[in-house]
Amino acid sequence: MRRRRFLTGAAGAAAAAAAGITAGCGNLSSSDPDVITFMFRGSTEERDVFARAVDVFQERTGYEVQIISTSADQYATKLQTAILGNSVPDVFYLEPPRTMAYVTNGVLADLTPYVEATELPVDDIWPAGLDLYRFDGQQIGAGPLYAMPKDVGPFSFGYNKTLFEEMGVELPDPDVPLDWDEFLSRCRALTGDRDGDGTTDSWGTSVNIGAEIHSYVWSNGGNWLSDDARTVTIDTPEFAEALQYIVDLREVHGVTPSINETEGMDGYQRWLRGQIGFFPVAPWDLTLYRTLDFEFDLCPYPAGRSGVSATNIGSLGIGVSATSLRPDRAAELAMFLACDPEAQAIIVGEGQTIPNTRTHAAQWVQDTSTEPQNKQEYLDIVEDYGRFVPNTLTYTPEWMDAFYTNLQPVLEGRADVGEYLAATQPVMQDFLDAGLEQLRIDQEANSR
Repeated sequence: MRRRRFLTGAAGAAAAAAAGITAGCGNLSSSDPDVITFMFRGSTEERDVFARAVDVFQERTGYEVQIISTSADQYATKLQTAILGNSVPDVFYLEPPRTMAYVTNGVLADLTPYVEATELPVDDIWPAGLDLYRFDGQQIGAGPLYAMPKDVGPFSFGYNKTLFEEMGVELPDPDVPLDWDEFLSRCRALTGDRDGDGTTDSWGTSVNIGAEIHSYVWSNGGNWLSDDARTVTIDTPEFAEALQYIVDLREVHGVTPSINETEGMDGYQRWLRGQIGFFPVAPWDLTLYRTLDFEFDLCPYPAGRSGVSATNIGSLGIGVSATSLRPDRAAELAMFLACDPEAQAIIVGEGQTIPNTRTHAAQWVQDTSTEPQNKQEYLDIVEDYGRFVPNTLTYTPEWMDAFYTNLQPVLEGRADVGEYLAATQPVMQDFLDAGLEQLRIDQEANSR
């Protein structure tokens, strides 16, 4: 077998040295047509899992893969440097909001011919995951396929079953979402002095605004963009009501930890300590969550005025460089990691993601030996009510970043929700328009 080669970033240098692996930088693209470079990111555990999958690929194909792994906080800078220096790895992770720009500027290879020729079960991958990396020059979801989904990550809602039972609170229905009044009632019942020492030590929930606002907005009938993804639409009663509800959970009802209470320990840390009733349980957290000292399970996100639960789906893509010397082998590796049954067994078995293929997922949900028991909720999100964050549909993501720039006074109840949305919508629109204009300019430049 041809052993994998490792190149690690600075954060991994010490670990690499301890393992007897050479650390360094070097050219991220391969000048040897017999070697494929694969650049990805993640925790130490995730990097080890994917390296094991790559070993299987090498054993099966005889191809040599040179792994370039970095921590998540280093990855974007390192990849951008490689793109600017024309040394793009043969295979690499990419964020969905960059798909349009990478296609337009010739960074990504079209995988369509390789997908049509492969015997790997690409057609069994979640269609929504594949569509996220299709681009026809105008919109995401149509046209050639430019990356394989490394995963689809349904951002599910969970609950601390042990805390519910200790506080004598009725468990949520695994299939029917609570409405906002019912959710607030459960949160109030879960907030209190669990230990009897006179201080609040449990709370109903803790909202991560950047991740969870989508659920509240969408379930209330609001949205970020028009259907054609060209107009920002946050200045609406539905959006304002959703944001106000989130603010009031803490500032009016006190069912989330206060500002002072989160200074020393944030909501995520309090969830890990068993102090939060409702909290997101995304699949990438399962390895850690299964070691906690309480039982947890999944339920739908609470539903606003639409009566229908909503949440977002995350993803990373596995792309192939348009300048790869062996795009056929590189595409085979990307497809292998995305859908090969043996590779998926390694990746899913370690709690990194839900299965990427529908057949494997149907079997996976039947497993009751590991938490959560209600794994079906993950599949319901992917198949039914989950949506991708709308910055994946636009040429640049900065328009959405602008929403959060001055949001903190609103979240603390020191600024009016309606006034903030009215003032922020045109700012976001300017960024969105700039992105659309940049798409036109880049398309014209690259068509010459």
